[in-house]
Amino acid sequence: QRQLVQSGGGLVQPGGSLTLSCTASGPRFSRHTVGWFRQAPEKEREFVAAISWVANNTRYRDSVKDRFTISRDNAANAVYLRMNSLKPEDTATYYCASRAGGYYDTTYDWRLYTYWGQGTQVTVSS
Repeated sequence: QRQLVQSGGGLVQPGGSLTLSCTASGPRFSRHTVGWFRQAPEKEREFVAAISWVANNTRYRDSVKDRFTISRDNAANAVYLRMNSLKPEDTATYYCASRAGGYYDTTYDWRLYTYWGQGTQVTVSS
């Protein structure tokens, strides 16, 4: 059974940086699309970023472009989300998720993802 285990997150001041990690167990993770999503209290879950098998194919929500970077290390079965220039509005619980997708798939619809990490809190506050 595939499991996604997240690490990273925490409290950071506005303008600071954090890196979230998502490590998978189970075969063929390198052939999964991996996405990052977030959910703030009383708000709907929203797409943040996704990366396909082909690691140079990525997608970001507009509000994080040029600040966040998603990357993957297939040898380590891991995907990372580097978050720079963090803003208070980035405060949320962040989740990684994976799905068996096509070569260039970067689906932004969270309902289409199969496996989910446990979530990690990111708080941006002075």
